[in-house]
Amino acid sequence: RDSAVPAMENTTEVSTFFLLGLTAAPELQGPLFALFLMVYLITLIGNLTMILVILLDPHLHTPMYFFLSNLSLVDFCYSSTVTPKVLAGLLTDNKLISYNACAAQMFFFALSATAENYLLATMAYDRFVAVCKPLHYPMIMTRNACIRLALGSYISSFLTAAIDVGDTFCLPFCVNNVVHHFFCDIPAVMSLACSDKHMNELILIFICSFHIIFALGVILISYLLIFITILSFHSSKGMKKALTTCTSHFTAVSLFYGTVIIMYLKPSSSHSMDRDKILSVFYTMVIPMLNPMVYSLRNKEVKSAFMKMFCRQNFL
Repeated sequence: RDSAVPAMENTTEVSTFFLLGLTAAPELQGPLFALFLMVYLITLIGNLTMILVILLDPHLHTPMYFFLSNLSLVDFCYSSTVTPKVLAGLLTDNKLISYNACAAQMFFFALSATAENYLLATMAYDRFVAVCKPLHYPMIMTRNACIRLALGSYISSFLTAAIDVGDTFCLPFCVNNVVHHFFCDIPAVMSLACSDKHMNELILIFICSFHIIFALGVILISYLLIFITILSFHSSKGMKKALTTCTSHFTAVSLFYGTVIIMYLKPSSSHSMDRDKILSVFYTMVIPMLNPMVYSLRNKEVKSAFMKMFCRQNFL
């Protein structure tokens, strides 16, 4: 092993981890720092602005925008869990992370990812009710119902994150502390354990499979019923509008679920660390940046609300 990479003795419990990062090439550190900093700033500005616009405009106090504001909050937390540590590593070349900090990063990452998983499903269900049951929409998607759906997403995410972290850090780490990733991702950390981890991997695969299959099932069934309903109207204008909305949604869903499925629904023996790191950039940095644009900034109501807020601030 390269002498510049710190490692623990075989008989010593690991107290810190060393994150290898995306690349060891010095000439790429600066450009990557500038790129990720720009992506992070756009992510913060886009998601926080979205939350603010929805909170301040009474016309956006509807179930759809309530879930959008929650999605923006999750994306903000999602990106902030990973990106600052990546930026610090690129800027200072200090890639050490303590045992507890690694566990905390893993917990908040798993919480954010699971919450996004269920919020995407909830948004699809909301659109299903709006299109397929428009007369019953106000009675089904009440304020209390929306709050319960959001709380259910967060509670499930909290429990999942706690199980994932417990499942990983109950293993002993006594041989290697070099994480072949740019953050404390579950498969990358679990692969360092110096005991049999087959059962832990099965638990991880089962939990991830359950959440992904359930949420994807809700999304696919919701949009299948939406398409059937739109086709029954025989309205080309309505059909085009629905297809436009679904295309944006499925773009983000495909990016999110595609990377998650490749990353987590297979044993660690079939993982390619370099490929996993590239895929991880998409769902930890790129998707949180794109979501405000995909779901909201292309929406006329959100644009109108943003312009009102902007003009109001200029006249103050």
